Amino acid sequence: MSEVPTVTLDAVPNPLPERLPVIDVREQHEWDAGHIEGARHLPMSQLMERLDEVPEGQVLVTCKVGGRSAQVVAYLVQQGHDVVNLDGGMLEWEAAGRPMVSEDGQPPRVV
Repeated sequence: MSEVPTVTLDAVPNPLPERLPVIDVREQHEWDAGHIEGARHLPMSQLMERLDEVPEGQVLVTCKVGGRSAQVVAYLVQQGHDVVNLDGGMLEWEAAGRPMVSEDGQPPRVV
């Protein structure tokens, strides 16, 4: 298997370019607790039936630590998508103080 396209957080512009779509592949409760504003929620468990929701062009894919998103990126690359995994995932994002939003009325956090 070829190497999964991956980027470290320090190579991701802050703020994110508006033209760079982000897909978060975590489960609903993780998403609700905190995610990148403007990201698209596409849980790994629903990827196959929602494949048509993957945007065209380069896409940043994230999860909690980078494992699930690496699996998703490997699959999407095989399908011809231009995707890259965020190494360290949302834990790195949060630790760096990057902006997040929540859906549960609490301050955004990674669970």
